[in-house]
Amino acid sequence: MLKKFISGVCAGLMIAIGGTVFLSCDNKYVGAALFSVALFCICTKGYSLFTGKIGFIPESHTKEDLSVLFLGLLGNAVSTVLLGLAVSYALPAAGTAAAAICEAKLSQEALQTFIRAFFCGVLMYLAVSIYREKNSALGIFLCIPTFILSGFEHSIANMFYFGVSGVLNLESALYILIVLLGNAAGGTVLPFLNKIMKRGA
Repeated sequence: MLKKFISGVCAGLMIAIGGTVFLSCDNKYVGAALFSVALFCICTKGYSLFTGKIGFIPESHTKEDLSVLFLGLLGNAVSTVLLGLAVSYALPAAGTAAAAICEAKLSQEALQTFIRAFFCGVLMYLAVSIYREKNSALGIFLCIPTFILSGFEHSIANMFYFGVSGVLNLESALYILIVLLGNAAGGTVLPFLNKIMKRGA
């Protein structure tokens, strides 16, 4: 259990680095591209990221798989929030940038947030599955900037942004829950559809 949790912590650390460079870049296109390094490192090292794991649950949902998923999520949450607070202290400008981002996120309606998170989940599944199946990082370096520049919502990255901004309350927690559900729905929709197509073949 500890190893699964620590793997999630490691993934959260990578997301924190990706989030920090995004907040620090004046050019959003450069920031979106550099954020991709986070998922590349996560996939290469095999760390446990919720949005990278959830899409494979339809294929294998044993007790072990679910344990990895949820203990990893706990590690993701703890590390991103704590590291977000640390980054806010070390880089005050990042805290200012994150505050503006989080204010805009919390102004969305719940359904808007869910739909944005859904599409992010689809792209995250594609990025990781292409890496696994084709041994190629191309999906990562295309899908990550695409979801960021589209304004789609990534639950773990958002945990980091809320940590940096210091906006840690019930409203932000409910927002994250909606994003988690949207990411989960988007991340599993293609695997479910693929299973249906295989049965009909």
